[in-house]
Amino acid sequence: MDFFGLIQVYTGDGKGKTTAAIGQAVRAVGQGARVVMIQFMKGREYGELKALEKVDNFEIHQFGRDEFVDKANPEQRDIDYAQKGLEKAREILEHGGCDLLILDEINVAVDFNLLKIEDVLELIVHKPKQVEMILTGRNAPQEFEKVAHLVTEMREIKHPYQQGIEMRKGIDY
Repeated sequence: MDFFGLIQVYTGDGKGKTTAAIGQAVRAVGQGARVVMIQFMKGREYGELKALEKVDNFEIHQFGRDEFVDKANPEQRDIDYAQKGLEKAREILEHGGCDLLILDEINVAVDFNLLKIEDVLELIVHKPKQVEMILTGRNAPQEFEKVAHLVTEMREIKHPYQQGIEMRKGIDY
């Protein structure tokens, strides 16, 4: 693959970070790349999982539960899930398992103190040179933004939740 091994960060309080990463992944798969997405803090069967399980060269691994994590008091199982996700990312990078690695919601896992910034930075710094990496989630640490080649911030201007509209199957999950 003619990937350049850049680091991309999709952050901000607006909707669309995971969706943008999946769009990038679909583009990469269309050009023959192998893509792995590791989802931190997610355990629900999202619509994209059902669709993408049918796509060759695209695999998704979830490390979380189908419940919200309490930022002020995360449970040990949430920390364990995040650690297992980071270990899976290391394993994939060590064994040449992909051309594009998406670490979905890893910024949030760091923000919630499930992972240490230093451990994620070590993963970034020691990734194979040719592997492209995308980190998604709100509140990206400045340290991630500094090492990234591309940083996109999604900004919420208006959201259906503000109007009392609940999550919608096929749109929000």
